[in-house]
Formats: sequence, C-alpha cells, structure tokens
Amino acid sequence: MTELQTLPRPKIRDVVVERLKSFIVAEGLNPGDRLPTETVLAARFGVSRLSLREATKSLELLGILTSKAGVGLTVGQLDMERVTNHLGFHPALHRASPLQLLETRILIETGALPYAARRMQEDPGVGDRLQTLADQFRSARTLQAWIDRDIEFHRALLDASGLTALVAFHDLLSIFFQRFRASVKMAEWKQGVESHQRVLDLLKANDVPAAVDELRVHIESHRIRMQENS
Repeated sequence: MTELQTLPRPKIRDVVVERLKSFIVAEGLNPGDRLPTETVLAARFGVSRLSLREATKSLELLGILTSKAGVGLTVGQLDMERVTNHLGFHPALHRASPLQLLETRILIETGALPYAARRMQEDPGVGDRLQTLADQFRSARTLQAWIDRDIEFHRALLDASGLTALVAFHDLLSIFFQRFRASVKMAEWKQGVESHQRVLDLLKANDVPAAVDELRVHIESHRIRMQENS
C-alpha cells in the first residue's frame, strides 16, 4: 500500500496574499483606489492584523499595493522592473535553457506583429514612434548603449500591438535577453540596425508574414552566436 504524503500547509501570509489579489479583482479596483482598513480586511479574512500586514508588505514590494500614512492601503501601479528583478532569481527561470528562452521570445514577439501592423495602418503615429527608435541605433557609440536601444525597440514593438500583457512578459524576460545581447560584437551592429529597419518597413507595408520571418531570423541570430561560442 502506497503511503500517502502529507501535503505542506501554505503559510498564512501566502493565503492572505492570494485573498487580497482576489479581492482587488472581484471589486474591480484600479490603481489609486483605496482598500478597506487593516482591521476590516483582517476580520474579513479571519486572520490577525499581523498576518495581514505581512501579506500587504509582500504586495507592496511588487508595487501591487501602496501604503501611506493618513491614507491607508491603495491599489498601486504594478512595477514590472521590480517584478523582473524579484523573479529573475527564481530557480525555475534559471533552469530554463537559453534556447528555451529564445523560443519563448520568438513566440511572444512574432505573435505581436499582426496586431502591431493593424494598429500601424489605423494610426501612422505608431509607426512613426518605432521609426524614431530605429533611427536612434545609429547614434549608439558603445555596446551598452546599443543594447539599451535594442531592448527599448523590441519593447516598443510589443507595445505597438496594444496588448499590454505581452509587454509585461517581455519585461519579465528582459533580464535574460540582456545576457544574449551582450554577445553582440561591434561588427554586427550594422546588421542589427538593418534588420530592425526591414521589420519596420514590412510592418508599414502590412506584409505580416515577411515581417514575422525577418524578426524570427533576427532573434535566432542569438542562437547561432551561442552555438559558435559553445
């Protein structure tokens, strides 16, 4: 007879964190909206004020909640930089191979292109903003400056889709993409600039399949460099 293993009991703090998040969603609260007082929330969840405070501190760390004297708890504006830095050390993400992360990036970024192309047709200003970023590559004088512009361009490409959740995914993985981009050599800068411009030109022409192919080749250039350096 197989012995049943005892399931670990979740910490009260973690349970309260989940209840707080569910409360925010159920009540339809937006950034800046106030939550009930600690006393009311603690009674609602059947926990001590100390347990509630531990949970709110965890959510404050990620920017989900803010606490101010005289105001109390309010819904915060999620700070993806904090989230990225916080989860960047998560063992599950570190166990993912570089190739898995690149495949994830390909899925995220190419999947956004049809939406970006549609918005560019509806609003030429979307394409103009991307063009401004693409033009800035030529002013980069150091590798880090080029990498920073590269990250900004790809983030803006996702932002152009209008799908804000995709931008959040990109921010979460950018800590790893930085590692791949750091392998770019000075001689490859020009090739990267030209590739960005081709993607942009194809989107402006509403040729989504060709833009997807170009972006995939652009991202997979990191795979080639990793294989050369292995």
